[in-house]
Amino acid sequence: MRYILFDLDGTLTDSKEGIFKSAQYALTKLGITPPPLSDMNWVVGPPIRQSFAERYGLSEEDALRGLRFYQERFGKVGYLENRVYPGVAEMLQTLVDAGCTLAVATSKPAFYATRILEHFALDGYFAYISGSEMDGTNGAKSAVVARAMQEIGADPAETAMVGDRRYDMQSAREAGLAAVGAGYGYADPGELEAAGAEAIAADTAELTKILLAGRPAD
Repeated sequence: MRYILFDLDGTLTDSKEGIFKSAQYALTKLGITPPPLSDMNWVVGPPIRQSFAERYGLSEEDALRGLRFYQERFGKVGYLENRVYPGVAEMLQTLVDAGCTLAVATSKPAFYATRILEHFALDGYFAYISGSEMDGTNGAKSAVVARAMQEIGADPAETAMVGDRRYDMQSAREAGLAAVGAGYGYADPGELEAAGAEAIAADTAELTKILLAGRPAD
């Protein structure tokens, strides 16, 4: 693969603690009793605003309020409740050394994605960081993938999308990209396979081999 797009949450970093706790904070501020941390996987993947609206039937106005409450906590401490998966830096360095152009495609606001990558000294590996706006708009996975591809001049036939949820695999298939699953992330059992993943890596070492080998379906 000459071009590789990476999801962020559940693919490069294990960020669920900060995301889940910030979502719980936002729901409480909205007067909604939040579910336990063990039942919060639905928050990861789509934009937060969309997740709140769909899960609780919120109006557009209340979903936006929920997003603002979420950002109150996430912007202060949530983004630091995070860790890089083992081997990520080594994987990214290997891919760059092999001549690959890397980008991030996340539904998270680009501001937060950049802040997280800078905090962990990973930002230098990426030619572009594609994310949503702070108000949650332009965050559909297909949109952030298209934006990343345009910015780095990627050819779909030479591009892989790496992610841990069905949204990543679906957007890859729609764009004609190789769909590679990060099996160590937040997907439910069978989720990546059902969404059309061409290959699924158990860890970053296996993921590196898949991406260097070319299109998994070849």
